[in-house]
Amino acid sequence: MANSSVLTSDRPSVETSLETFRYDNSIVRLFLLATTVWGIIGMTVGLLVALQFVYPALSFDLPFLTFGRIRPLHTNAVIFAFVGNGIFAGVYYSLQRLCKARMYSDALSRINFWGWQLIILSAVLTLPLGITTSKEYAELEWPIDIAITLLWVVFGWNMFATIIKRRERHLYVAIWFYIATFVTVAVLHIVNSFELPIGLFKSYSWYAGVQDALVQWWYGHNAVAFFLTTPYLGLMYYFVPKAANRPVYSYRLSIIHFWALIFIYIWAGPHHLLYNSLPNWAQSLGVVFSIMLIAPSWGGMLNGLFTLRGAWDQVRENPVLKFMVVAITCYGMATFEGPMLSLKNVNAIAHFTDWIVAHVHIGGLGWNGFLTFGMLYYLIPRLYKTKLYSVKLANVHFWIGTLGIIFYALPMYWAGFTQSLMWKEFTQEGLLAYPNFLETVTQIRPMYMLRAGGGALYIVGALIMVYNLIKTTAQGKFQQEETAQAMALTKQYQSPEKEHWHRKLFEHRPVLMLVVSLVVILIGGLVELVPTFLIKSNVPTISSVQPYTPLELQGRDLYIREGCNNCHSQMIRPFRSETERYGEYAKAGEFVYDHPFLWGSKRTGPDLLRVGGKYPDSWHYHHMYDPESMSPGSIMPPYPWLLEDNLDASATADKITAMRTLGVPYPEGYEEQAMADLSQQSQEIADRLKESGIEVSSEKEIIALIAYLQRLGTDIKVKE
Repeated sequence: MANSSVLTSDRPSVETSLETFRYDNSIVRLFLLATTVWGIIGMTVGLLVALQFVYPALSFDLPFLTFGRIRPLHTNAVIFAFVGNGIFAGVYYSLQRLCKARMYSDALSRINFWGWQLIILSAVLTLPLGITTSKEYAELEWPIDIAITLLWVVFGWNMFATIIKRRERHLYVAIWFYIATFVTVAVLHIVNSFELPIGLFKSYSWYAGVQDALVQWWYGHNAVAFFLTTPYLGLMYYFVPKAANRPVYSYRLSIIHFWALIFIYIWAGPHHLLYNSLPNWAQSLGVVFSIMLIAPSWGGMLNGLFTLRGAWDQVRENPVLKFMVVAITCYGMATFEGPMLSLKNVNAIAHFTDWIVAHVHIGGLGWNGFLTFGMLYYLIPRLYKTKLYSVKLANVHFWIGTLGIIFYALPMYWAGFTQSLMWKEFTQEGLLAYPNFLETVTQIRPMYMLRAGGGALYIVGALIMVYNLIKTTAQGKFQQEETAQAMALTKQYQSPEKEHWHRKLFEHRPVLMLVVSLVVILIGGLVELVPTFLIKSNVPTISSVQPYTPLELQGRDLYIREGCNNCHSQMIRPFRSETERYGEYAKAGEFVYDHPFLWGSKRTGPDLLRVGGKYPDSWHYHHMYDPESMSPGSIMPPYPWLLEDNLDASATADKITAMRTLGVPYPEGYEEQAMADLSQQSQEIADRLKESGIEVSSEKEIIALIAYLQRLGTDIKVKE
């Protein structure tokens, strides 16, 4: 059923005079500027990351330029800086017009803007320095987590107070998605960020092993859902009808889309952990709800595309609509592929491969990127009261960007299929056809080069957009405030006899919508998380698994600092191809003392769960100094500073105390003995290296890292 207009209005029951007010455009312009600047920066870092797969020397032997450190910088810059600022820009523009009210507080708007930029800047400074929690999309340390929480409250306060003082009684569908985004992101961030600080720049996750993995991917998947999807669906519901000057295709479909999406999405996180050590019942829940997600996701896609029925001549002429059509199409592709990847037989092929990288970037480059570009092309001319400088340049951007997506995604799909086929292939004699992991890496390096080319094309298109928008602003005049008129709401209101139940129940009651949205998203989270924490049989213990020694604990922190988990998994799945290559499959009880878990999500290098004792200490020493000396053809960067820098062991006692607080069974008073044990184990490793002809001080960081690597997977013994 089609809406009667793009934005509908309920008339008050009594006559009121028009009120004159002004929209705040300056805050929108600030966020649009930040979106553009951080977008170019984040994409450029991504291009450097892509090129390092082909030319590892591009790390320049500098700690802050290694893949392990700048990969999370790229993801944070693109997600929270580029997309995050885009969300705020779109919400601050559309919410004022949907509510027919200026934002509640100009001061809160500015605090939101400058605070968010400071948070992004803190990520830019800390992540390359190795200050990280290692948890994907949640790498920032605890002081920044607190700042994010406070800024999110500021945003929600400003948004909700604006909704409360609105002059438009009806809450348009875009506002539903904004409300759900606010409440769900708050819950996800707070639950996943429970951590125990050790110092200003170091903390340990409150959860361990399997529980930590479940919480992280409940957060990680739903960060994609409620930060990269639901707010952008709200923007889609506002900007597509506005740009096309047509009503949303179906009011009823938008209701089904909204409630089904926020209820189902929250259950799907475990599909990131299939065939892992997560309990099977949780994996199955993730699969079932992931498949169900196709229905509301495609309902939203069709609602967006069908809004353009009868407007295809406009699409051909209007670059704004071109970008939005491709964005919605990419949303549909990604939300079909995601459920398919959650099927166990497909996941067995795709997980840990570059197929997932392709899938993620269809959503990132296509859905988020193109919708943001369309929004920029729509808003800038209106804010400056002028026409777009060059429609031709916008069309050039569109086609270059589209080619960039294609040249990025297709090689990554091909690389993913190649990886999986080579990892799983056996000879007629029953042996692995490609026992050397590096054979896979060598085979797909041409695909990595093509991927970098696609990324470069995408950035060129974005730079063309920047030039076009700068010229647009130069020929116009920015309107800092925009005058508007509307009638104030009256408290007396009589619902029409045939008013739709959803409008009567929710669309006049924003507080009720917020509360019900909270309840809806909490159901799935509680069902999955609570049993995993309360039922002991979900994570059976293994008596031989012991806490890390002080030196191994320090080595583990170095492993986290260098971002090794970005390339190496520590999770052997129960497939013959993996047990033959790496050793015995992973058991849940092996990770009970891991704060945080380090299972990884991508294998650029081999799995390391059973690497302990596989090579002598000297092998690890040479491998960290010059990876190609031990693994010819390796694309791993060298880590010479590990051989040169002394280990900072000053916080050892605090780390032992923190681990005991988290449930790791170190004896009472062990802090006083920890340094002596650390020194003894360090000297033993240094002595073994000396026997191999390597003179190195026992105080160097490489000693601690070797200790950790040699411990991995040695707690359990399985008969051959």
